Amino acid sequence: MNTDPVEVFRARVARHAALADPARLRIVDLLTLGDFSPTELQAELGGVPSNLLSHHLRALEKAGLATRHRSEADKRRSYIRLAAGALEGLVPGAEQGARRVLFVCTRNSARSQLAAALWQQVSDIPSASAGTHPADRIARGAIEVARRHGVDLADLPPRRLEEVADDEDFVVTVCDNAHEEIPNPGGIHWSVPDPLRLNTEDAFEGAFSDIARRISDLVPRLRAA
Repeated sequence: MNTDPVEVFRARVARHAALADPARLRIVDLLTLGDFSPTELQAELGGVPSNLLSHHLRALEKAGLATRHRSEADKRRSYIRLAAGALEGLVPGAEQGARRVLFVCTRNSARSQLAAALWQQVSDIPSASAGTHPADRIARGAIEVARRHGVDLADLPPRRLEEVADDEDFVVTVCDNAHEEIPNPGGIHWSVPDPLRLNTEDAFEGAFSDIARRISDLVPRLRAA
């Protein structure tokens, strides 16, 4: 009978041990939906003391369940995200209902457009995209990476958030600037690096892969409302 190698088994044990704490389990449940700053996690946990939250985050990082990186907007701020493959063999929490998924970034020219197009390929729940400060056109790099992966971007110009948003939308911000700019954005946040900062093929491929993976994780969590 085949069994896991010792190091794989130990990693599984460490993950289960980390998740045995109620606060850490709650943090991981939240991270299955999106990225959170420590301040946002503190609020979600009912104002847990900062030193205790830091202890929980260190435990999750040590167990390979979470990682963190600096915000592209406010360099003093960091975001905690679920580590790749963290939940292999583990079942996330309950589903949430959604009438439409609205993906938001700053210029609505790359990340949010790609996310809406990818979502339409794998879910019956409608999707849309918008920007807080929309550009004049979709970025060439976004069009090209979508074409390489057989994804059709809608022939729509970037649109302003206020023109698209509905109170019943399940909002997913896919850039730090938009998330930090919108007052009480609600929904969830994906801290996806801006491919236009480097404006290279690799940068757009990285953003595409990041968004595609996150969508695959989110689809089973949402049901049509």
